[in-house]
Amino acid sequence: MRDEEKDHSGRPGLPRLALGALSGALAGFTVLAVAELVAAAVRPRSGPIVVVGGASNDATPAPLKDWAVRHFGTDDKLVLQLGILAALAVSALALGVSAVRFRRAGAAGVLLFGAVGATAALKRPDSVGLTDALPSVVGAVAGALLLYGLTGRLTAPARSTAPKPGSVSEEAAGGPRASEAWDRRGFVLAATSAAAASTVAGAIGRSLNGSSGRDAVTSREKVVLPRPGSPARPVPKRAGPRVEGISPFVTPNREFYRVDTALVVPKVDVSGWRMRIHGKGVRRPATYSFDGLLRRELIERDITLTCVSNEVGGPYVGNARWIGVRLADLLAECGVKPPSRGGSADQLVARSVDGMTIGSPVEDLMDGRDALLALGMNGEPLPFEHGFPVRMVVPGLYGFVSACKWIEDIELTTFDSYDPYWVKRGWARRAPVRTESRIDTPKPFARPKAGTVMVAGVAWAQHRGIDKVEVRVDDGPWREAHLAAEYTRDTWRQWSIPWQATTGGHTLTVRATDRTGTVQTDGRTRTIPDGAGGWHSVVVTVD
Repeated sequence: MRDEEKDHSGRPGLPRLALGALSGALAGFTVLAVAELVAAAVRPRSGPIVVVGGASNDATPAPLKDWAVRHFGTDDKLVLQLGILAALAVSALALGVSAVRFRRAGAAGVLLFGAVGATAALKRPDSVGLTDALPSVVGAVAGALLLYGLTGRLTAPARSTAPKPGSVSEEAAGGPRASEAWDRRGFVLAATSAAAASTVAGAIGRSLNGSSGRDAVTSREKVVLPRPGSPARPVPKRAGPRVEGISPFVTPNREFYRVDTALVVPKVDVSGWRMRIHGKGVRRPATYSFDGLLRRELIERDITLTCVSNEVGGPYVGNARWIGVRLADLLAECGVKPPSRGGSADQLVARSVDGMTIGSPVEDLMDGRDALLALGMNGEPLPFEHGFPVRMVVPGLYGFVSACKWIEDIELTTFDSYDPYWVKRGWARRAPVRTESRIDTPKPFARPKAGTVMVAGVAWAQHRGIDKVEVRVDDGPWREAHLAAEYTRDTWRQWSIPWQATTGGHTLTVRATDRTGTVQTDGRTRTIPDGAGGWHSVVVTVD
């Protein structure tokens, strides 16, 4: 060993430790690439990043998850995946460095990561069995063997010709002993070959995984939504005041909020999609295909949805035109009765293709409101991010107790006998949408000019309707705002009021009153367990 590769204690120096770190990085890359290839043969959602990310997401405390949604929005899944990759990269580098001296321990560390991934895969709610563990196991074995082999090159003697008789040996001349030299050429060849092979494996796996997604995309492109038997009436012009900066009455699909736990958006081919209704009080269990639902009478309705993670004044609320099948009709055909009519089940548990469970009150779903199994959104088949091929839409309930996306199973049960995903994590079993309002314009910290400034926004109390919106400036009196025409009580309502703005700093506050006479509460509450409460305020400086 040369002096620059050996410290005073005889341990490997920085050059070889750096190569050990490189070996660890290559091993980590191989784990992911091989796992991607195996997942393509087994099931795309069984890859280690997806299953470990899902397990991490499930184990995240509700307050921390709520914080992530507030700060990262729909990018919270990307942040989680990047965090997992960063943790894997750091761990791989550390294992590579340790493997320079402890080869077996380093390889065992890689296998341990495989065990973590396999365990996470088997415990996922959508697991199909032992095969889901294969991507993590096979990938870890490949990575462990590579790390063991590469670090072996860092300690193996390099090939050299024997000294000629009478010549001065390299050791006597002060050069490195054969036992202290290492196989540079072998290491470079092995590392380069491993990197190339892993890249090819990963590319093939990604291509194969993508092909199943492409089939789903093709199946969606072929969907033609029929004309609804009960179409929505046109939105009156008076439902949307012409105020710059206010949210449009109908939220475009690309701007509609998305809050869910899916790290990878499921892409389901409709040709193989089926949904089953079964469980307590179901006298006639049934299974439905997508084409079967399309052949039924469809209804079209504008419905505003709100996420329970929406902070006061937050963005996680939107209004869209949905087309689908009345859920109450399907339940009635299966013999289901609401509790008020003697039904034995008070909870409907909807299950997604990714294993998510969402529980809804049966009484609410069958009380005459337009609870839908939605097939379309704003004139087109559901986007994948919003639940294609089928999702639930229920006016008046927060999404976490009603809006199951990518639905494939409906089970009738009771609240006492089963806790769905969010209830297990401290959220409420029943969660009607609170009466809320939001100022859209002016924006926080805006600097409008003195004079007439239009203050405008939206208010919602789905399935109850908005009766009044009031605005105050600083600590002044409440003034009633002008309400745009109400479309239905299941949609938000836009409002506006002119303000004679004077120079200086001001605080604008809004509150709403619903049709039951309930005034929006001023007490600030957290989103957990059943939605945020409080008045929305913005601070502006008038120039």
